[in-house]
Amino acid sequence: MYQADLNTLIQRYFSQHERIVLVEAGCTVIEQNGRNERLYYVLDGELEGFYTEDGQVLTQVFSAAQGAFIGVHSFFSGSWIASSTVVAKTDVELAWIDRHSQAIDEDMYGPLTAQFMPVIVNELARRQRRATQESLEKEKALQKLNLAEQMTTLGQLAAGIAHELNNAIGVVSSKSERLESMIMSLLEEVHPEASQFFDHGLMQGQKASSSEVRARTKEIERQYGLDRPLAKELARALPDESISHHWLKSPKEAIHYWQMGRDLHDLRIASKHTVGIVKSVKQLGRADVETVEAIDINETIHQAVALLQSDLRRVAVRIRPACLPIFRGSQTELVQVWVNIIKNACDAMNLTDEPEIEIQTRLHKNRILITIANNGSEIDPITRRKIFDPNFTTKKGGLSFGLGLGLSIVRRIVSGYGGSIAVKSDADLTIFRIKLPIED
Repeated sequence: MYQADLNTLIQRYFSQHERIVLVEAGCTVIEQNGRNERLYYVLDGELEGFYTEDGQVLTQVFSAAQGAFIGVHSFFSGSWIASSTVVAKTDVELAWIDRHSQAIDEDMYGPLTAQFMPVIVNELARRQRRATQESLEKEKALQKLNLAEQMTTLGQLAAGIAHELNNAIGVVSSKSERLESMIMSLLEEVHPEASQFFDHGLMQGQKASSSEVRARTKEIERQYGLDRPLAKELARALPDESISHHWLKSPKEAIHYWQMGRDLHDLRIASKHTVGIVKSVKQLGRADVETVEAIDINETIHQAVALLQSDLRRVAVRIRPACLPIFRGSQTELVQVWVNIIKNACDAMNLTDEPEIEIQTRLHKNRILITIANNGSEIDPITRRKIFDPNFTTKKGGLSFGLGLGLSIVRRIVSGYGGSIAVKSDADLTIFRIKLPIED
């Protein structure tokens, strides 16, 4: 309907040769705040509209081509004052009417304003669309600015506390090494037989998977006739070694020695990892990632699980590792990725009766695929869309301080390697899928 009315208006008012002008490219047709008594119709060519608040900086606000009207506001408002400057981008051909033009067939179609009502309404709609688009773009720009300010603040905060944290963890690291040396010397003097369990805990930590522990428990029960709880503890301590007759007389003591070694092992790993965490947090907002180490992805997952022992005490953890090629990257950063995802999974399973986490790795088309699944509560769609945002969190207090940084750091690290991370969640499972490209 609008097009039919428009064609009629063009034929009625813009087909007279004496009211057609040619304007060269670069010439100004209408000047902002200048007087304009004409309504132009673009027959050919392109024009651009500009607006300025200080009389110096021009901002382009629209472009016009064949079929557009120029000067609608100043002409029909009756102010005759132009709201923007219009410049010919190319050579243009314009038809016009002015304030003295008489309405054609006014008795039948009404006054000029009534006849041009479709043009006026269309112009208002166009301006509203433009205003809406500008508002959305402004909001996006403000969000980016706020995010940049947040990341800058967090970077400054991290730099401020890094020195103190490094000093503290330096003390922990040096004291744990001294304690380790003292315990080893003491055991050599008073109980040399303890080295089988202590050394295994110190060198390996808690390395056996849940399935390996279950199988080894059954073997120990059958071979040595021990009760199940004790056999299970020994299976964790020595998953693939025979047990001497000396320790069969006092298995609980053997387990204590293994736990001492394991705890020192975990303390050493945690100290090293904490130094890397501080460094990584200081790099908030950076897109580059240092890739300097040859890494076994499966080993980094085992390290993450060891660091989260206290969180995983009531969780059944299954790790299904595949044979993977060496990955070049930062071991500390990758451990941080798994720690953050697994820690979030533990938080999501607080109310789950039988919490389970399954971690699987595999190789597919020059990509290492890692899936971390848990049977905790479902992540709703709105939360899933925001879960990797730096300023988004569902936690209230605790070590997160409500900053929502964990999964934001995860995405930054994974993206830095050219990888991707996605989350899928329903009532049964929440699954994080990470893809990391490997070098050909």
